[in-house]
Amino acid sequence: MRPADVPVDLELHCAGRPAWRCVHDGEPFPCPTWRALPLDDSLRAVLLAAFTLFLRPAIRDLRGQPDGPTPPEIVRRFLWFLPVTDEEARAVALRYR
Repeated sequence: MRPADVPVDLELHCAGRPAWRCVHDGEPFPCPTWRALPLDDSLRAVLLAAFTLFLRPAIRDLRGQPDGPTPPEIVRRFLWFLPVTDEEARAVALRYR
């Protein structure tokens, strides 16, 4: 079920693996359309549950690529809607490797 304030066209903006780019606009996933969502606590909770599922496969796919993001950068990228410090991002990345 989609929250009422999430636009329907957001369903077009999904991740293409293994590069983790939006299949609609080619931007790094989550793309600017996702990042522009008006956030409240309930949407953050939904996003946390959903985007946490992406962490392990994203870290596996993206780490070690030339000029690719580090695991902590991947955590911050996929959990953009949370205030995550560098130390917290490293701890999460280690857990999801």
